Amino acid sequence: MIFKKLSTNNKFVLNNKSILITGGTGSFGKAFVRTILERFPAIKRLVIFSRDELKQFDMGLEFRQKDYPALRYFIGDIRDSHRVRRALEGVDIVIHAAALKQVPTAEYNPFEYIKTNIVGAQNLIEACLDTGVSRVVALSTDKAAAPINLYGATKLCSDKLFTAANNIRGRRDLLFSVVRYGNVMGSRGSVIPFFMEQRNSGVLPITDPNMTRFNISLKDGVEMVLWALAHARGGEILVPKIPSYRITDVAMAIGPNCEHKVVGIRPGEKIHEEMITQSDSFNTVDLGRYFSILPSTGDCSTKVYAEEMGGVLVAPGFNYNSGSNEHFLSIDEIRNLIRNNLNLDID
Repeated sequence: MIFKKLSTNNKFVLNNKSILITGGTGSFGKAFVRTILERFPAIKRLVIFSRDELKQFDMGLEFRQKDYPALRYFIGDIRDSHRVRRALEGVDIVIHAAALKQVPTAEYNPFEYIKTNIVGAQNLIEACLDTGVSRVVALSTDKAAAPINLYGATKLCSDKLFTAANNIRGRRDLLFSVVRYGNVMGSRGSVIPFFMEQRNSGVLPITDPNMTRFNISLKDGVEMVLWALAHARGGEILVPKIPSYRITDVAMAIGPNCEHKVVGIRPGEKIHEEMITQSDSFNTVDLGRYFSILPSTGDCSTKVYAEEMGGVLVAPGFNYNSGSNEHFLSIDEIRNLIRNNLNLDID
C-alpha cells in the first residue's frame, strides 16, 4: 500500500483553509485557536463548535471577531448529528477535541459518556464523509490504552471509530487520524491547578504515593496536532515521547510545607498510565519525535509505513508506560514548567 501524505509545509495545509474544532472552548481549543491565529494569518475560517454559550461568550471577549474576522462561534452538541453536519458545511479540516473526561463522573454516569464520546464521534465521522472535509485529527488520551475505566473505554472506542473510518472513505480525499497523549499540564480538572488551589489549606491529598502520569504542555499538544495534519497518512494513532512525573513530586513542587495526606485512588484510576501496550508493539513505528500505532486490520503495512516515514519498527513486546518511562521530571523541572507554561506563582 502507498500511504497518502500531506505536504510537510504547514502553511500549505492551513492557509486559505476552513477549520472547525469541536470542544473549541476547552483548554486545548483556546491554545490551538491562539496558535492558528498567530501563525496562519491567511486562515479562511476558524469555527469554534461547542455547546456552552457562556464559554463561547468569554472566549469571544478574548478573541473578538472584530479583530479576527475568520473566527466563527457555533453553538452545538456533537450528540446532535444534524447540527454537526450543518456546522461542517464548507469546512476543510476538523480537530475533534470535544469529550466528557472526568474519570469518577464517568463511572457514575456511564451512558452520558457513551453518548458524547462514542455516538458523538460517529456523528462527526458520518458528517465528514457527507461533506467536503479532507482531514480529521481526533484527540485521544492515555486512558484509552488497556482501559480499566469507562472514560478510557469510550475513548478507545472513539479511537477505533476514527481509525476504521479510513476503510469507508472510498475515493474521497479524506484522512482520519488520532493523537494520543497524557495529562495536559494546567488543563481544567488536572492535578496542578487543583494542588495550587488546595495548598493554602495546608493539605494536599495524594491518591497513591506510587502514582505516576505522563505530562505534556498545551503548546506541545498543539504542535503535535499540527504535525499530524502535515504528516499523517490516515488510520494511525500518534503518540508523543514525553516525560512522566510522580504525584509526590508534584506535591513537593507546589506545597513542600503542606501535609501530603494519602486518601486512596478514585474509582477507575490506575497507578500508572500506558499509551502503548505490548499488544500494540507489533503495529508500532518509532518516528523519532513520536510513535505511530497502525491499525491491526486492513491493508496497512507496518514495514512499508516505516520505510516511507523514515521510522523503525519497535521491538516486539515494547510498551510505553508512565511508571517505566525513561524520562521523569524532577521537582525543580516541575516548578519551572509551572512558572513558564502556566504563568503561576509557585513560590
